[in-house]
Amino acid sequence: MKSEWKKVKLDDIVRFQQGKQVELEDQVTEQTDGFIRFVRIIDYTNKSEPPRYIKANTKWSSYVTEDDVVMIRYGSQTAGKVVIGKAGIIANNMFRVIPIIEDIHRKYLYYFLKSSKVYLYLRGGQGSSTMPAITFGLMSSVDVLLPPLPTQKKIAHILSTLDDKIELNRKMNETLEAMAQALFKSWFVDFDPVHAKANAKSDVELEKAAAELGISKEVLELFPSAFVESEMGMIPEGWEVKRFGDIVTPKKGKNITKKKVTEGDVPVVAGGLTPAYFHNQYNVEAPVITVSASGANAGYVHLYNINIWASDCSYINATNSNYIYTHYTYLKFKQNKITWMQQGAAQPHIYPSHLMRLDFIDCGSKLWSYFEDMISPMFNRLASNEREVQTLQKTRDTLLPKLLSGELDVSEVEI
Repeated sequence: MKSEWKKVKLDDIVRFQQGKQVELEDQVTEQTDGFIRFVRIIDYTNKSEPPRYIKANTKWSSYVTEDDVVMIRYGSQTAGKVVIGKAGIIANNMFRVIPIIEDIHRKYLYYFLKSSKVYLYLRGGQGSSTMPAITFGLMSSVDVLLPPLPTQKKIAHILSTLDDKIELNRKMNETLEAMAQALFKSWFVDFDPVHAKANAKSDVELEKAAAELGISKEVLELFPSAFVESEMGMIPEGWEVKRFGDIVTPKKGKNITKKKVTEGDVPVVAGGLTPAYFHNQYNVEAPVITVSASGANAGYVHLYNINIWASDCSYINATNSNYIYTHYTYLKFKQNKITWMQQGAAQPHIYPSHLMRLDFIDCGSKLWSYFEDMISPMFNRLASNEREVQTLQKTRDTLLPKLLSGELDVSEVEI
């Protein structure tokens, strides 16, 4: 019952433990005996970031488990964000939120602090707009609605079930993309089918080679069986070195500031690894490849299967390119880890003209069609998973404030 809920100050139910400052030279990229994970803000914001390790032990006060609630203190995009799920020594720009009473469930605490109401309160209460900073004093003043422990557990279970489904879909998509990347690398980087065909001495060996590559003998026969010298080194005979400008026409996005954005669910794609914010209208139709244009993340490549607002980025989609090349282009850009720099600029810049000058090897439309036929099911499933993630996120974000306020009784929710 709502009457059993208590309103308390966060300071009455938790304490805070700041992370550890560790110099860069004391961080290593390979874990050895006596070293444990050093958890930084970027480890939460960029899943592809390689982990770092430091000489430490689990008795340090700045050590967190995967179940510990962590608040990010600094950053224009990250201050006030609450995170969970990583074990190690947290950096000093974060702090652990530690329950000091028995009648509080950690996951409930996590979801309460994750709510937009708390986030907006924290962001509105810090002193600087250029470098937001969340203080212990500001955190202490947060009002917490605390239902009985069984209700906390039920609320946490509902919300974490949705998050688990979201995470499962994301992991499935990582696997699907890794499969597509592996096929791309085999065909267009390592030229495995060409080597296999060159080494096959009979139809039986050709059949066996095709089976090992996971393709039919008919597809294998489309590959050449020899290599020739080119400006890109040795390439399959009959294939041509071209520029991406021959097959796609990247466009520059239309910059939009936060002041001009009307809140919605359309990602505004700029220079970050995640959307800058969300708008209520789009300017580019899916599927679309984006390449971040400037800043520290210049060259970051992403494939969106939903309509977007392309802002500070270059984009390629079916309206300005032949659709058959979309997935190939995406995989090629991901393989190349684009890192061009604008001459004389203080920070990196990548423009459509840079992308158009990138070399690629043209294998011919027939083989390209077979490649697209093989990877399309992977990307179609990936797109379906992304749509499901969107639905799950909307459901979670709708339920979260209603459950945390007691407006919606946990007995009324089925997941």
